[in-house]
Amino acid sequence: QVQLVESGGGLVQAGGSLRLSCAASGSTVSINVFGWYRQAPGKQRELVAKIIRGGSTNYAEFAKGRFTISRDNAKNTVYLQMNSLKSEDTAVYYCNAVTWTQSNWGQGTQVTVSS
Repeated sequence: QVQLVESGGGLVQAGGSLRLSCAASGSTVSINVFGWYRQAPGKQRELVAKIIRGGSTNYAEFAKGRFTISRDNAKNTVYLQMNSLKSEDTAVYYCNAVTWTQSNWGQGTQVTVSS
């Protein structure tokens, strides 16, 4: 099993930046995909970005050019660098780790962008 702990959320003005971190523990060697998702009030949870074991990445359209997902294997940590933030980026951001048998979620971290 994998445990995930997110950090780095907070309140930022539009146009600002935040870096989210997700520290993984437990069976980290079994993780094939790390992902960041978000859920705004009244909306469904949606994919922001993901990074595959080999290092390839995928981004939602709204994230392209503004957000960057990266991974530090030595620290078992995945990051989401968010630049040029907009009010519509306000949401709870969740880390996800997929193994061969499970999809594991963190508790989420709130990101609030003021206009």
